[in-house]
Amino acid sequence: MLRKTLFVLAIASALSACGKSDKDPAKAKADAKPVQLLVSSEDVLTVQSNSLASGPVITGAIQPERKADLRAEVSAVVLQVLKENGDPVKRGDVLVKLDETSIRDSLLSAEEALRAATQAHEQSQRALERLKTLRASGMTSAQALDDAEVRRNSALSEMSAARSRLAAARQQVGRTVVRAPFDGIVSERKVSNGDTAAIGKELLKVIDPTSMRFEGKVSADKIAAVKVGQPVMFRVNGYGEQQFSGVVKRIDPSANDVTRQVEVLVAFANGVQPRVSGLYAEGRIDAETADALTLPESAMVRAGDKTYAWKVKGNTLARADLGVGTRDPRTGNFEIRNGLASGDAVLRHPSSNLKDGQKVELAAPAAAKVASAGSGVVQGK
Repeated sequence: MLRKTLFVLAIASALSACGKSDKDPAKAKADAKPVQLLVSSEDVLTVQSNSLASGPVITGAIQPERKADLRAEVSAVVLQVLKENGDPVKRGDVLVKLDETSIRDSLLSAEEALRAATQAHEQSQRALERLKTLRASGMTSAQALDDAEVRRNSALSEMSAARSRLAAARQQVGRTVVRAPFDGIVSERKVSNGDTAAIGKELLKVIDPTSMRFEGKVSADKIAAVKVGQPVMFRVNGYGEQQFSGVVKRIDPSANDVTRQVEVLVAFANGVQPRVSGLYAEGRIDAETADALTLPESAMVRAGDKTYAWKVKGNTLARADLGVGTRDPRTGNFEIRNGLASGDAVLRHPSSNLKDGQKVELAAPAAAKVASAGSGVVQGK
């Protein structure tokens, strides 16, 4: 549809006031003159050669680079879940508390064992010192001294083992409190209060929404054209027609055994990124660029399998059938392979009632009209 600035001056055949009723309607229609269009410069687009990007299609999903699946490291009952889905967390925040009753008993037992082992070691050390004194005076045998030294060494080993068991018990108690490993948000809660958490059971998922990236896949027969550092333009499901830009950061060295696709990691280029993971994304890697004539979709008319544009040639309209190529994902324009030449003028927003050969008049620019009005010049036909 032409813009409001485009209006139609219909120069119809004048009908006689007195003979209007005597005229044949068919004859009156035949006597009507063609409709003339008055267009402004804003309604006309000049076809130019532009840089057209092409390359393999990439599809995949938006995923965070930093993510953690927090799992139970001890078997215990879930006492409290302190965060819900979507809650922001800071590193070290408590997320889940597990029942530590049985583990606390093991800790007390380990502490008592260490205390007993320490006392036994001290006693054996004192006994050894006494026997060393007696041996120096010749009042005990060498065998008794050796036996005392063996008992001292055994007590020392038992004390070291008890100390290790105590450290393990303390570590187990610490594992009953699950903390956030980094700043982020809770993306998925897997347990509720009262659940039994076996070792390895998933409790929560935490992601860093500022570390999103495009984890895409490219067909193996196109992977030779993909290089690290190439720009990528893509759209994300849920964000409409918004274009995201990225850069190829990594190409997996092996293809998937089933799909025969190669994973390509794309980092966001300008800091603008979605904050929701798992969204589907699709785009194109700008592996090659070439000069080509391009045209926006608004300037093209599609009728069945035909595509054409309305070219302003002199003072008339001419229909130009187009050969349309690929779409540039960066601008949204389409490659024009034939039907137009560089420098041709076409209507920017053509309507559906235009006709081939229709007369066109270019309106004077608005600034020129104002100047003419100010100087008192009257234009007429």
